[in-house]
Amino acid sequence: MSKHTVFVCKSCFFSLERRDYLGQRGGKYLCVRLQNLAQDWQLKNDFFIQEVECLSACNRPCVVAFAAPKKTTLMFGDLPPLNSASVVLKFAEQYFESYDGLIKRQDRPEVLQKGILARIPPLPALSIATQ
Repeated sequence: MSKHTVFVCKSCFFSLERRDYLGQRGGKYLCVRLQNLAQDWQLKNDFFIQEVECLSACNRPCVVAFAAPKKTTLMFGDLPPLNSASVVLKFAEQYFESYDGLIKRQDRPEVLQKGILARIPPLPALSIATQ
């Protein structure tokens, strides 16, 4: 099975009112927490946790995106960095199990029922014409 990825914006402010927390940006803090929790996570070999410089949702910190081949990419914002890591991993399990990457709003963890920033369709399958 193809690898799945959760992208985490390391540049996100801690909140709209606060840039840093204990000397770290909120996104960086969330990414470190995710990486630490993922060490004991069942899907650690099936998911990359990828730190990225920016996901361009600066007015909605903290931001993560879930992506996989042949699945809809989902991006969420407004995640509190101190207590969202376990929720992100829980949703990653739902995303992994889904056929198309779409999880009904009411089935998502509560913090991810709001804050959806983008729903990007998968790339179309490329047809290779033989000559």
